[in-house]
Amino acid sequence: MSRRQLERGARPADLPGDDSGCTILHADMDAFYASVELRRNPDLKGKPVVVGHPGGRAVVLAATYEARAFGVHSAMPMAQAMRRCAGLVVVPPDHSAYGEASREVMAVFRDVTPEVEPLALDEAFIDVSGAIRRLGSPREIATQIRDRIAAEQRLPCSIGVASTKFVAKLASSHAKPDGLLVVPKESVLAFLHPLPIGALWGVGDKTEELLGRIGMRTIGDIAATPLSTLVHTVGKAAGTHLHALANGQDPRRVVPDEPDRSIGAEETFARDIADREGILRELLRLSERCAERLRASGQVGRTVAIKVRFSDFRTINRSRTLAQHTDVARMIYETAGQLYDALHIDGSPLRLVGVRVEGLARSAEMPEQLTLAGDAEEWRAAEQAVDRVSERFGHGVVRPATLVKRPPSE
Repeated sequence: MSRRQLERGARPADLPGDDSGCTILHADMDAFYASVELRRNPDLKGKPVVVGHPGGRAVVLAATYEARAFGVHSAMPMAQAMRRCAGLVVVPPDHSAYGEASREVMAVFRDVTPEVEPLALDEAFIDVSGAIRRLGSPREIATQIRDRIAAEQRLPCSIGVASTKFVAKLASSHAKPDGLLVVPKESVLAFLHPLPIGALWGVGDKTEELLGRIGMRTIGDIAATPLSTLVHTVGKAAGTHLHALANGQDPRRVVPDEPDRSIGAEETFARDIADREGILRELLRLSERCAERLRASGQVGRTVAIKVRFSDFRTINRSRTLAQHTDVARMIYETAGQLYDALHIDGSPLRLVGVRVEGLARSAEMPEQLTLAGDAEEWRAAEQAVDRVSERFGHGVVRPATLVKRPPSE
């Protein structure tokens, strides 16, 4: 089933059953390119908008749901789209902006768990089995992800929650736009079987036609058909594959992409802040998070980068390469603070700040890390002691004095 077919149907409510076995999430950004453009130009909200180049052989790269109401969809020739919708607004693509937005969205996913398998700029599978104890049920984690993306990126995201990748991806399509759908393990067949066979992963027009010839219209029809009949109709590999999916079986696991080339953390403020002291305090907190994650992963980094975002979403990135690799928060923070001061933007309200450490290497491969001199060595020993305390008593029980919240009376 195509995404357009799924969008035409009613969005189902969560199916009966609990989500305890539903550790696979499929997160899919809604009309991603178009949503990024609407974020940059809020005046376009509510209008039929497409991303692409007008005229010629250009095609629609993305369309808002207002445009889709006129039958306009991605991959449609632009000329045809403009004929279908006389008031269509065409916005030229800005792929650098989409790439940056994608990196920020993926960073939210990876802040939940490293078990993230990107499929494209705008979608990914996420295995949250290792995050449940820390963050709650799969449904709660999916809600947290959607809330963070909405608050920090101002972008809509639909998430499907299920026990397998195939069902999670179908669920996210049904949840659109900007929704969440949980399919409990015990409700998988009830969810799958009424759907048309075109919803099955791997079923194209030709296979759908072959199956239709023998009276198959729904996934339930395929599930009820003997495997031998399917094999005879579409071949052994395809028949076995479709029979398994129709019965809710999908052994594929989430396969994370290549190891992180950087480790970072960022914060979107509830209200824009402009005072240097407050921003430096946040840079220290983020540096502490980066260093803690570096040590936990057994890595060190050599380049420190910061990101600042203004209220109009204008973003500046700056970085500096150190003389040696480090996992010491103090060294990261001192560099981040210097990078911020070099921007000369004191008094400018900021919506977001971020710290990132790049140029990663395994700490075991960096013997010089063990022979740091003076203050750096002392800071590293202190921070390792804090790590041990945190492992026993919980994160945040020991922190720099400047990060301890002060009572309102002080």
